[in-house]
Amino acid sequence: MRTKTYPSDISRERFDRIRPLLEQARKHTKPRRVDLYEVWCAVLYLLRTGCQWRALPSDFPKWRTVYAYFAKWREPDGLLERALKKSGWRGSRETGAQRLQQILDRGRAEREEHGHSQA
Repeated sequence: MRTKTYPSDISRERFDRIRPLLEQARKHTKPRRVDLYEVWCAVLYLLRTGCQWRALPSDFPKWRTVYAYFAKWREPDGLLERALKKSGWRGSRETGAQRLQQILDRGRAEREEHGHSQA
């Protein structure tokens, strides 16, 4: 549990309105070990600041975990876009598909740079 808050955070009450939407992307395998709220706040932080995945503050879940959720939510059904809209997030106008694609591309480039490319 984080002790620091960031301007990009939303309240847990607002998050509870979008939780069911985000959970639609979950494969029911084993119990979740991270707080979905913390993952969502990390995604909002990334979108707000434009930082690199690896530069996420250490009080958020691990960047790879955040990236994995982001990638699931970003899939073609537009779940991430719907959740952002429903949460009332007020990012820059560019934070539509273009901004999300830039973040995905940056994550892919970082993985390749560190020898973690997909085969």
